[in-house]
Amino acid sequence: MKTFKLDKSHSSVEFSVKHMMVSTVKGRFTEFDGEISGDLEDLSTLQVKGIAYVDSIETKNADRDNHLRSADFFDVEKFPEIEFVSKSVTDNTITGDLKIKDEVHEETFEFEHNGVHKNPFTDSYVTGVILRGTINREKYGLTWNQALETGGVMVGKDVKIEIGAEFEIAE
Repeated sequence: MKTFKLDKSHSSVEFSVKHMMVSTVKGRFTEFDGEISGDLEDLSTLQVKGIAYVDSIETKNADRDNHLRSADFFDVEKFPEIEFVSKSVTDNTITGDLKIKDEVHEETFEFEHNGVHKNPFTDSYVTGVILRGTINREKYGLTWNQALETGGVMVGKDVKIEIGAEFEIAE
């Protein structure tokens, strides 16, 4: 059983959501951490843990970022972290418990393992994974919205998530 530590400089935690029914807003968390342990030759043995620090949310709009940090959305003062802990991994899916604002729900994401390679700069071994999926923000208590005069709402309920992560073996 090997443990891989997250290489934050080669990783990202990003999301997108519909805005005003006509466009998509993209954002990311700039502070996060994670770990994989298990046998990369048998993905079913993998255990994956990840944390995103909500205060680091960034959408290229300071007012929106502050609103997302507020009690209307993430309430970062009470709930500073989003956590994911895997329950099972297959060749193309990962299922686990996602915790946002003390609401925990099982979610399944697409899972892509990109192999293991030796880093020529450090002589250590690295592996990369990608997780993709969609969650319903409302089941996590992220229910703020505003009706639009022309119909529809300000913020879509479905949030697309994409995490690209590179890990270095820890010995």
